[in-house]
Amino acid sequence: MTGSDEETLAETFWAVARRLRHQSKRTLEPWEINPGQARALAVLMRHGAVRLSALAEHLGIAPRSATEVVDGLEERGLVERRPDPVDRRATLVAPTEEGGRVGKAIRVARAAEAERFFGALDPADRAELTRILRRLRDD
Repeated sequence: MTGSDEETLAETFWAVARRLRHQSKRTLEPWEINPGQARALAVLMRHGAVRLSALAEHLGIAPRSATEVVDGLEERGLVERRPDPVDRRATLVAPTEEGGRVGKAIRVARAAEAERFFGALDPADRAELTRILRRLRDD
């Protein structure tokens, strides 16, 4: 493979990633939530109440950034902070009832978005793309 082939692959990959990112932002507009907040809410929906440090770890971001994400979700009434019953000095972050409702609605909308986005691929191509992307993610 020549250098120009590698650039073409990278450019194509970033163009697809950019398109997917823009589509994701549009999908989230009804809830006035950004993709980072949506990811955090999804983590909380999967894991329940967690410490801020654990949320940051799940998201792969710095604890300070997780604080900003949680602040935004809390302002919207989608999460709440509460004392950790095991360690009163620590704080847990948990989805509110509204956060659970919004989280479920976002999951449904994102599944439909993914189906539209990847729908042009036949099942074998989708499986191969999934395999390739997982390999790149895990290397």
